[in-house]
Amino acid sequence: MTALSVIIPVFNEAANLPITIAIAQTAADIEVIVVDGGSQDNTVAIAQSLGVPVIHSHPGRADQMNAGAAIAQGDTLLFLHGDTQLPKEYDQLIHETLLQPGVIAGAFELAIAGSQWGLRLVEWGVKWRSRVLQLPYGDQAIFLEADVFHQLGGFSEMPIMEDFELVQRLRKRGRIAIAPAPVTTSARRWQTLGILKTTLINQWILMAYFLGVSPATLAQWYRILK
Repeated sequence: MTALSVIIPVFNEAANLPITIAIAQTAADIEVIVVDGGSQDNTVAIAQSLGVPVIHSHPGRADQMNAGAAIAQGDTLLFLHGDTQLPKEYDQLIHETLLQPGVIAGAFELAIAGSQWGLRLVEWGVKWRSRVLQLPYGDQAIFLEADVFHQLGGFSEMPIMEDFELVQRLRKRGRIAIAPAPVTTSARRWQTLGILKTTLINQWILMAYFLGVSPATLAQWYRILK
């Protein structure tokens, strides 16, 4: 087995995937697995040209990440979005984070590419939520031991909030630690809809989830709102 498997669910990520993979490949004793959900651009060809195996699954991050985890050979699993870049020495940071007493899983701090001051406020909110509430989201590159992931049954088959739901289950078994370095994610969501609107939509979806609205309904609302 390898030490770490980096699982990247993708859908039309040709513009971002080369740098995402290149940085992931800087670590030793890892494997990178790309799971495509039906891309219509050059995503698959780019991944293959970089020597990365590509598997195909139904669209949806939960299904894609579960499919990647099913074939992963690593002792540790890292779930990385296709538009997100890992920090330097990320493998060592993961190892050190998971060795902390009582830690069941971890994630990174979040940096958003872009110079708008509003993005710095978003980053501050993410840092507070992650460190105080132990509720990182998937764009922070969640990582955990493969055995723990499989014991939990992986990601629930949900069209949205699958990362949040997994973290909630993990918190019942231990602490969610935040590695002391950020991943850098694309600002495209905030640039497309605006920082305020994107933040309000995210918070509204989260509140509705806590109030018991089904993930299927939340996914419909999210598609309409965005």
